[in-house]
Amino acid sequence: MEFLTFDKDICTLCGQCVDVCPFGALKIEKQGITVGDTCRMCGLCVRQCPEKAIHFEQKANEVDKEQWKDFLIFAEQEQQEIHPVVFELIGEAGKLAKKAGYQVNCVIAGGEGTQANARRLLQYGVHRVYVYEDKNLEYFRADCYTDVVADCIAATRPSSVLIGATELGRSLAPRLSTRFHTGLTADCTQLDIKENSDMIQIRPAFGGNIMAQIAIAKSRPQFATVRYRVMDRAQKVEEPKGEVIVCPVNEKMLSSRIEVLSSEILEKKKSLEEEEIIVVAGRGAQSEIGVSLCRKLAQALGGQLAFTRPMVENGYGDTAHQIGLSGRTVRPKLIITCGVSGAIQFTSCMNQSECIVAINQNPEAQIFKTAHYCITDDLYQVVPRLTELAVRRKEEEKDGLSL
Repeated sequence: MEFLTFDKDICTLCGQCVDVCPFGALKIEKQGITVGDTCRMCGLCVRQCPEKAIHFEQKANEVDKEQWKDFLIFAEQEQQEIHPVVFELIGEAGKLAKKAGYQVNCVIAGGEGTQANARRLLQYGVHRVYVYEDKNLEYFRADCYTDVVADCIAATRPSSVLIGATELGRSLAPRLSTRFHTGLTADCTQLDIKENSDMIQIRPAFGGNIMAQIAIAKSRPQFATVRYRVMDRAQKVEEPKGEVIVCPVNEKMLSSRIEVLSSEILEKKKSLEEEEIIVVAGRGAQSEIGVSLCRKLAQALGGQLAFTRPMVENGYGDTAHQIGLSGRTVRPKLIITCGVSGAIQFTSCMNQSECIVAINQNPEAQIFKTAHYCITDDLYQVVPRLTELAVRRKEEEKDGLSL
């Protein structure tokens, strides 16, 4: 995308736009004013031009796709550890790379220990890992990380860039796509690729009622953030052949308007996506009493309570514990649904669970087509009984250990 245009008939080449640009993106050359990759479209030059010769024009700019190849994955670190979503991105990129004849590369940034984590990534079949390690990158600052990853993208020219749809990823990805004047599809649940290297990015739209297929046909790179726990994790390879490339970190990359005054490591709570046992309260739970029964079962099993979208909308739960296309995607070892009808928006985000138990009074409920074990009965009768059995089993195990 080309956003800044200069009217050569009006522009006097006075240089005021060049002087006022805080990012050094504008230069006076023989053909007139040129715009570099560091332009962040702040609009300061537009407002300061005395001749009004500069304006924004959002127009697609077709690129030579042959000049942009391979996949680049941003390897996020969390408390000096690689975020699990990175291994899922590597696994999915590996599948797509085979179709396109591409390689899978990673870029990782952070403080001390980043190079060690980079070497870990090679075990999963990554071709190259570009490392930006500096003590000033220990904490995430959006402007610094954008400069670092943009430096790698400009040097390697990847066809597609995949980023985890985490809090950090959702902050970083739009800044990068804006920097390169290209498209970004957020919260993807599926990916595919065409022969012409266009990546098909599939994500829920209109409240999860449809699955939109999005392609960035003209611009490169193609940016996508991908939900955690929706892709298969990459497997380790027997003979890693990749290489770690240490990239220089300059003062410009570390220059930031954000100052970290202090930091505190919060106690990490297991997210719904990481949970191995989940009990879901659906519309059939009907009331606080029903929700309370489901919560007691979740506690007895040592898991978490989750909700369907209607239950969240009615105030029984929050979005952090909502399963569905407009909520979270989960893959627990055990999931018990209580009074859940089984709409596709829900089942598509939990159908990869190892064991699915469904409780519903309606023998024709859609959830029974997904469940491994189906209980056609009133949850108000079944759930307390299951809770009693779970508590008894826990006590028996405790007594066995005490002996």
